[in-house]
Amino acid sequence: MKTVYLDHAASTPMHPAVAEAMMDIMTNWHGNASSVHAYGREAKKIVNGARDRIASLLGCQSDELVFTSGGTESDNLAIFGIVEAAGVSGKHVITSAVEHHAVLHACQELEKRGCEVTYIPVDHTGRVSVEDIAGAIKENTVLVTIMYGNNEVGTIQPIAEIGELCARRGVVFHTDAVQALGSARISCRDLPVDMWSFSAHKINGPQGVGALVVKRGLSLSPRLFGGLQEKKRRAGTENMAGIAGFAAAAELAVNGIEQRLAHYRLLRNTLLEELRRLIGEEAFAINGNQEYYLPHVLNLSFPDVSTETMLMNLDMEGIAAASGSACTSGSLEISHVLQAMKLPDPILRSAIRFSFGLGNTTQEMEFTAQKIETILKRLRK
Repeated sequence: MKTVYLDHAASTPMHPAVAEAMMDIMTNWHGNASSVHAYGREAKKIVNGARDRIASLLGCQSDELVFTSGGTESDNLAIFGIVEAAGVSGKHVITSAVEHHAVLHACQELEKRGCEVTYIPVDHTGRVSVEDIAGAIKENTVLVTIMYGNNEVGTIQPIAEIGELCARRGVVFHTDAVQALGSARISCRDLPVDMWSFSAHKINGPQGVGALVVKRGLSLSPRLFGGLQEKKRRAGTENMAGIAGFAAAAELAVNGIEQRLAHYRLLRNTLLEELRRLIGEEAFAINGNQEYYLPHVLNLSFPDVSTETMLMNLDMEGIAAASGSACTSGSLEISHVLQAMKLPDPILRSAIRFSFGLGNTTQEMEFTAQKIETILKRLRK
């Protein structure tokens, strides 16, 4: 049976060049980067070489890059790191209602510890208002954390404007850019952002490795203790093969960004055009901002069919899609992102996320549209 993978926002297939780079490390090098002998020095050289490459690609300094186990740890290190360094009780944090659960659950935990959190609402496209954030900042506000681009609907937030606001008000600004790397032109030096979260497995790299960029001079309380790695910000033996794979994936993603963006737009437009042709524009709705968006994420609602039914039927046809974030889609609960956008109930209960990436073709988009038409016809009968 023909299969089509359209869940790249959850995790991406590893690029062959990344697998090759990792295999070289795993089969030829086994030293610990903290050891002082020749094996350790070679391991440290590999880790620091990858760090320099990634930092150059992201537009930050090498000593600003902290390797982590992925986006969730990066988000947690940023949020708890800043708030705990300031003293949790009595402090104030601002985030949005549509953040990834790595941010939302971290903020909820801070609330249990006596920190006040303001959850900024979004408009019907999933975008926050800079004015709302400005109005929420208080004297005790220590952190604003707003994602770069949404993982469920693709909406891009006004990051530059939020960063400028935070800089003027003396508040640390963190952005979860996990979903944006490889789907947006990113340069840490060009935007007024203090901390950035990234993850390798969203850009055809390995699962289990990510990074947090921490602006020089920022005091960060560590989450892990037991070693001096990552300049005392993240203890633990470095994932040497994963880090090397992250560097290889970042080079492919950043250096090929123009081709990637063009390909994603082509896939997105092909799927939409075929759906309009086959089932009609009135048979589906596009969820998210249609001006500011990540081109590899397309969230559609088919009001005649529930999310669970459509996903099940797509899966039977060999098409892998999702109901939202990979962290929660297994439960098939209504997306907190779509709820925050205050969409009509038929739209909420029929949303499907299609996300594109390496290996997808326009022929697959045509095939997917045809299968959706078949599913809708079958269910109507």
